[in-house]
Amino acid sequence: MPSSNTNRRLSPSLLNQDTDSLNGLNTIQGYSTQRQEATPEALQQAYQTMLAKQQAETEKLALYRAASDAARLAEWEFHNAVLAMKEVVKGQFGADSNEAQSVGLKKKSDRKRPTRQKLAAAS
Repeated sequence: MPSSNTNRRLSPSLLNQDTDSLNGLNTIQGYSTQRQEATPEALQQAYQTMLAKQQAETEKLALYRAASDAARLAEWEFHNAVLAMKEVVKGQFGADSNEAQSVGLKKKSDRKRPTRQKLAAAS
């Protein structure tokens, strides 16, 4: 009985077994069936359709990976440009300026000064 859970992928070993079964069917003389999905023609058509869909998937995965790489590189270029802009603002207006604060930098005067830790009395 065929499984009805088509949300999961079939394992490559199971697909290899199915392909071997199809190839084995080609050696059988006198095979005939009333089930339309089990005719040699329907099996061959299903096999060719599977191969075409797998090829399309592989091609689209390659395009996806290329698009993903391009987007990642664009994100890094944007991030580095923003960092350069912040350095320019800090250099042009100063680390304690309102302009530096407006681009997301903390004003130097707003930073909390480090305090010296008092040593605990030895007991």
